[in-house]
Amino acid sequence: EFLYCDLASMKSIRQFVQQFRAKNCPLHVLVNNAGVMLVPERKTEDGFEEHFGLNYLGHFLLTNLLLDMLKQSGTHSHNARIITVSSATHYVGKLHLNDLQSRCSYSPHGAYAQSKLALVLFTYRLQHLLTANGSHVTANVVDPGVVNTELYQHVFWVVKVVKWMTAWLCFKTPEEGASTSIYAAVSPEMEGAGGCYLYNEERTKSADIAYDEELQRRLWTESCKMVGISDEASRLP
Repeated sequence: EFLYCDLASMKSIRQFVQQFRAKNCPLHVLVNNAGVMLVPERKTEDGFEEHFGLNYLGHFLLTNLLLDMLKQSGTHSHNARIITVSSATHYVGKLHLNDLQSRCSYSPHGAYAQSKLALVLFTYRLQHLLTANGSHVTANVVDPGVVNTELYQHVFWVVKVVKWMTAWLCFKTPEEGASTSIYAAVSPEMEGAGGCYLYNEERTKSADIAYDEELQRRLWTESCKMVGISDEASRLP
C-alpha cells in the first residue's frame, strides 16, 4: 500500500504521519532512504538547503513524529527498528553548526557530505536516547555502497560517461545496494543491536567525528528548532 510523502516538505511529512496514524497499524520497521546528490544550490519549500532539508531534516522530522508508534510496536524480544541510509561520503563531511544551510559558501559536494554526516550523528544520538528511555527500538545507519541508480543525474557529464561504461563492473545493482538495509531491518543477528554503522552487512567504524557526543547533542537540539518540534531530549544526558 502506497502513501505519498515528500521528504522535502515539512507539511507533506506531517500529513503523511497523520494519514498513517489513522490506519492504526503497528510500525515495526522504518527505513529512511530518500536522498538527492550534488544538486545545484536551491531550497526546499520550507527554505532549507536541499541536501540538508531533504536528506537529513526530512528524515529527522519523520522519525521523531513516528517514534511513539515505533515504541508501542517494539517488544523485548522483537525490537522495532529504524534504519537510516547514509554514505561513505560522510567520512569527508564537515558539520558547520553555524551554517548548516551552506549560505556562506555553497559546494554541492560539501553540502551532500554534510547531510550524510548529519544522518550518522543523528542515528547515534537517537540510539542513546532510546536506550536511556528503555525503549524497545533500535537505530542503525547503513552505507549501501556505490549503487547504479538515478542519484547520479547531477554529476558532470564526464562522470556520467564513465559511470555508463563501468557500472556493470564497479557499481552495485539496486538490489545489491538494498541488501544491507534489509539485513539491518530483518536479520536475527541485529536483534537488540543499535548504534551501529553497517557496510556490506557487517558492522564497521564510521568517521571519528560522528562519535562526538557533544556534536550529536548540539545537532539534535538545532534540528528540533529547525523543524519545529520540542527537544524533549534536552532533559536527558
